[in-house]
Amino acid sequence: MNQMLQDPQTSQVEISQPTQTPPPVPPDPATAHPRFAKPQRVAFVQACWHRDVVEECRIAFLEEIEARHITRAQVDLFEVPGSFEIPLHAQLLAKTRRYTAIVAAGLVVDGGIYRHEFVADTVIKALMDVQLKTEVPVFSAVLTPQQFHDSAVHHDFFRKHFVIKGIEVAEACANTLHSLERLRGQVAAGIV
Repeated sequence: MNQMLQDPQTSQVEISQPTQTPPPVPPDPATAHPRFAKPQRVAFVQACWHRDVVEECRIAFLEEIEARHITRAQVDLFEVPGSFEIPLHAQLLAKTRRYTAIVAAGLVVDGGIYRHEFVADTVIKALMDVQLKTEVPVFSAVLTPQQFHDSAVHHDFFRKHFVIKGIEVAEACANTLHSLERLRGQVAAGIV
């Protein structure tokens, strides 16, 4: 049995003042995310239609992906006329085996509800086909707003929205690449 030893000369119990703990130090953004075991290379394919809006996705993506240990030098940028042209470029880039991931960004608007929904659905399906055929992950920030008007208010709103999408697609890209690294390592080791 453990007993606490007391000094026989002190009959009173000392009450200690609580010590203030310093506030937690936030992690350094450069080290907050896991590092990759192997070098990564990403292709970013951007549609030029409404470039002033879509480029906000690219800018935000590059900032966020760098925080996740993929430098800007590891990202190759490609421009295509519109979103409809993205899948073919993505497929050719994936077939080179140079890229561990491909990111697509575009804004599909105009031409009536059936046309832009058709284009958006076609682009997304084609990007999924590229991913499944080549086993190179393809990420989409191709957006189709229900109502887009060529006005300063809508341009400003969608610029801000594309910043959010750029951050989200960088997070999805980095997390997927980490997951695939682990999975491929497990497959090579015969674990899976």
